[in-house]
Parts: sequence; structure tokens; C-alpha cells
Amino acid sequence: MPFVNVKLVDGVFTPEEKHAMAKALTDVMVKFEGSEAFREVVWVLIEELHTDGWHIGGRPFEGPKSLMDTLGKSKAVYETINGRPTTREELARAAPIRS
Repeated sequence: MPFVNVKLVDGVFTPEEKHAMAKALTDVMVKFEGSEAFREVVWVLIEELHTDGWHIGGRPFEGPKSLMDTLGKSKAVYETINGRPTTREELARAAPIRS
């Protein structure tokens, strides 16, 4: 039996959205298995975690503000990368850790 575990920030999705998500994930598993009979053994667990357990970029999660701040920082970091590294080592040289 496949077990799909989804962890979400508490309170972001409505119960209806979570049910729709579980159905969609089940549909994906059935599609890949290739048999409708498989549907009855797909387990989906959606866990909601309190916001003070979430961190993005080492900072406490603050909802959409955190996401927008992270996207802005990601864009800024991306723009500092020299060239187009294709390995972890090349990326480390192109965007070294700041102290």
C-alpha cells in the first residue's frame, strides 16, 4: 500500500482543499500504478504543523511575507552567481558562503 505524507503550515488550506488535494494525490498514484483497483489501498495523510515550527532561510515563518522575502532573496542570490554552474562544486565556487 502506498503512503503519501503531506506536511503543511497550519491553517493555510480549508478542509475542502485538503480533501481535494488527497483525492488528486490518490489519482496520481492510481495513474502510475495503472489500475483503478489500486485506489482503495492508497493512503494519504495530511499533517498540519504549527507556524512556529516552520522556518525559511533560517528565519521564523511569517506567512506570505516570509515567502515573498525568500523569493526576493533567492532572486538576489541567483543574480550573484557567476556563470551557469552544473555541479555542486561549481556552484560552491560561483556562489560561496558569506560570513
